[in-house]
Amino acid sequence: MRLFVALLPSPVTIAAVDAAVAPVRAARPELRWVAPQRWHVTLAFLGEVPDERRDDLEERLGRAARRAAPLRLTVDGAGRFGDRTLWARVDGDRERLRRLAEAAQAAAARARIPVDRTRFRAHLTLAAARPPASVRAAVAELDPLLRNGPEETVTRMCVVRSLLGKGPGGTPRYEPVAAWRLGDAR
Repeated sequence: MRLFVALLPSPVTIAAVDAAVAPVRAARPELRWVAPQRWHVTLAFLGEVPDERRDDLEERLGRAARRAAPLRLTVDGAGRFGDRTLWARVDGDRERLRRLAEAAQAAAARARIPVDRTRFRAHLTLAAARPPASVRAAVAELDPLLRNGPEETVTRMCVVRSLLGKGPGGTPRYEPVAAWRLGDAR
């Protein structure tokens, strides 16, 4: 099963970010826009996880979640990875969020699951460009629209299954398969 560990934004955050993104999305049809229901903050990308390792993985991730506290997070601006990926910046309890990502990666490594250890950057991926298109102009347009965006308290960490090419138009579909309360939040 192809999996990743993530935080999922609330419907209120999704609606607010979607409203801010709408005029830029309409003006930039050359970009491949990520559907709002697929927005998430990836803590650890796990790739293909053998079924026999899932129980150990989930037990270790549950412990990591219980040791973490709920997070106050906000969407605050836009950015890019190169010319190809447009994202919304996630701010707030950034240090605690970084530590949660490290804990999720460590839990996966202890469960003998190889982890992508690229530098953690808290973001929601919004769109991608295929050359010769670029996201540069979209970042400049979107950044002020996302400043001082919605704030929420995130209380759950999830393992999400990625079903490649199974959604509308061949896009991936995401399905949460396990979730834990942060700090055993109520």
